[in-house]
Amino acid sequence: MNLLLVGYGRMGRLVEELALAEGHAIAGRVDLGVEGWAPADVAIDFSTAEALQANFARYIELRLPVVIGTTGWSDQAEQLRARAERARLGVVASANFSIGVNLFALMVAEAARLMGPHGQYGAWIHEQHHAAKRDAPSGTALHLRDTMGAAGFARPIDMSSVRAGMIPGTHTVGFDAASDTIELTHRARDRRAFARGALLAARWVQGREGWFSMADVLRA
Repeated sequence: MNLLLVGYGRMGRLVEELALAEGHAIAGRVDLGVEGWAPADVAIDFSTAEALQANFARYIELRLPVVIGTTGWSDQAEQLRARAERARLGVVASANFSIGVNLFALMVAEAARLMGPHGQYGAWIHEQHHAAKRDAPSGTALHLRDTMGAAGFARPIDMSSVRAGMIPGTHTVGFDAASDTIELTHRARDRRAFARGALLAARWVQGREGWFSMADVLRA
């Protein structure tokens, strides 16, 4: 693939490292103060929520498929999705591109479905990330909450966050009643899982039109 990297922070650099190791090419790099827009097969966007609106206009203008790993823009999602569908643009958007996290979400959905009829159980989501992460709760935690609701868990779900040190990312979903507690936890050991998932999504989205999630990529 010929990749355009939009956002050249830690994740952008890691995507570049793994992409080059797999034999892909980097067409350009776009970052704060760096206008490296260039023809490419697909863009991978790990920029910021604030930059996404302007970036998205360029993807439509260039008819450039994009993988969006930026978080903190859920308030823009409906509007961006409508624009992508009108432009027949291929987009894979996910708060977390880790293959393990997305499989974890499927497990959480099944647990929520099973626990839904048992009103004695309350539920919570606790997530931990590095001190530099801006959004809290994380996009992954919000996705897990929405997944649980869609699976039939209609009771309140308490959410809490920690931002400290260099924690790559830990998400725990718990169910608690008077007599017992059930917990499901995913721990990321490093950020390479996110970069590998983004590259997998970039290969998959080429030639497709529409708005997709990482679950769509994994089910294909």
